[in-house]
Amino acid sequence: MKLHNYFRSSSSFRVRIALHLKGLEFDYIPVHIARGEHRTGPFSAISADMLVPLLEDEGERFSQSMAIIEYLDETHPEPALLPHDPVGRAHVRALAESIACEIHPLNNLRVLKYLVKELKLDDEAKNAWYRHWVRDGMLAFERQLAQHPGGRFCYGDTPTLADCCLVPQIFNGRRFDCDFSGLPRTMAAFEACMELDAFQRAQPSQCPDAEA
Repeated sequence: MKLHNYFRSSSSFRVRIALHLKGLEFDYIPVHIARGEHRTGPFSAISADMLVPLLEDEGERFSQSMAIIEYLDETHPEPALLPHDPVGRAHVRALAESIACEIHPLNNLRVLKYLVKELKLDDEAKNAWYRHWVRDGMLAFERQLAQHPGGRFCYGDTPTLADCCLVPQIFNGRRFDCDFSGLPRTMAAFEACMELDAFQRAQPSQCPDAEA
């Protein structure tokens, strides 16, 4: 397997977590999206949407982190990242998509650049945008967690797709000094994840292209 990714990309971070949870070896291929490497050079020739992550496996190329993780879960089913029952799978997907579809699209790098370059927001306004949508989304995430039975992680006592999405969002939010107070279930799940080697190995500081 080859994983084209950027160390700070939360979408890439999700896939790294899944790969490590499943104990899968992969070649790490850095793509520096802050420098525009995803839109130029060899990567743009193999990525239709010119976004990271991109996984190459068995002669196929897969984009979009959620699709990649579900592919990994289907081709390498243990340990499972989705529950075996339809109800559990739906709940976990809803939690994951609350982050991947509701929070992240409003705050990814290309949106933040557009706010600054095209809409002429200064850094204070840009950061206020980021913090608002993260806080709003994480409050909704906490409310969802409260509707489900307790467990060490987002859904039960083993990590799932939801945890693969949660941890990168917390990491990125902390870079922008987001407020994560008053989120007991959310932060307990985060802390439980960070006790595991797979999450530690996947974090940005452990990547070969990591920068301060």
